[in-house]
Amino acid sequence: MGRRTAAFQEQLTEERRKQQEAEARAQEALMRMMQSQSALEGRLAQMSDASAKSQAELTRTLEERLDKVSQRMGESLEKTTQNTTESLTDLKTRLALIDEAQKNITELSGQVVGLQDILSNKQSRGAFGEVQLNDLVSAILPPSAYGFQETLGNGKRADCVIKLPNPPGPIVVDAKFPLESYHLLRNAQDEGQNKQAAAAFRTAIKKHVKDIAEKYIVTGETAESALMFLPSEAVYAELHANFPDLVEESFRAKVWIVSPTTLMATLNTVRAVLKDVRMREQAGVIQKEVGTLLIDVDRLDKRVGNLRSHFNQAEKDIKEIETSSGKISKRAEKIEALQLEEGESAGAVLETARGQLDGE
Repeated sequence: MGRRTAAFQEQLTEERRKQQEAEARAQEALMRMMQSQSALEGRLAQMSDASAKSQAELTRTLEERLDKVSQRMGESLEKTTQNTTESLTDLKTRLALIDEAQKNITELSGQVVGLQDILSNKQSRGAFGEVQLNDLVSAILPPSAYGFQETLGNGKRADCVIKLPNPPGPIVVDAKFPLESYHLLRNAQDEGQNKQAAAAFRTAIKKHVKDIAEKYIVTGETAESALMFLPSEAVYAELHANFPDLVEESFRAKVWIVSPTTLMATLNTVRAVLKDVRMREQAGVIQKEVGTLLIDVDRLDKRVGNLRSHFNQAEKDIKEIETSSGKISKRAEKIEALQLEEGESAGAVLETARGQLDGE
């Protein structure tokens, strides 16, 4: 019985010890939990402070960025407004220029229509060619080298006469403008129209060449050839590109077909020829004057020779005069050296001196 009681007490004591150890461990765990809670509260406080600071910093950063964005947006809007204003101003200026250009185009259109009206009339078209011919000739040649609307010996009036010396003699230039047949040729839509227009163009050119050859090549008055002036490079190019037989026929008729460009080259050649002729004329005048100058030089040489002869004769006379003067001086010295002897008269002394001098 006593043993059971002692065992029970030991067991009870062991249980109490275990209970105490458990309570101690529980208290230790509770203390740890309280310490952990305190540490957690501190960390939460720090996190709260850090969060508050981060929030404040974020707020400040956001405010600064919003201010910068607002400022940039304001500057951008201001710059955009300025650029838009400048663009509108430039657009307005360009629209004004476009309006002005449109007015000019309208005026040019009217002028083109007017030019078409002029060229549609044969007389006006002829006057147009004559004016262009007048401008080209008067711009290159001197006034004495040409004449406009001059009447030839056969009664025909020439548009222009280039006055060249013989040979070749004066060359007549007549302006022709076969525009109607050229337009038909350019506007042909099919092969039939093209052939018809080509025939009309060929007929017009042949007629002009024949008229110029018969009217403006006058034997004994003009050169053996004449010029037909086409005041259009396009017509000239069409003629030489697609109608070489007409060009050869004009060569055989001694009618040279020229355009504004080729006429300028021809007139420059004519100016060179006229300049050469004037140089030859001046060379003849100079040669004549040089011959006259040589005659004058020969005459001057003869007169210089005569003057040299006179100088030689004068020098000889001077030497003779010097000889006579020397003799006179010697005689005067001898006369001065004579002394009058007593009882002699002056006349006797002179006679004696004269005799001595004569004896010399």
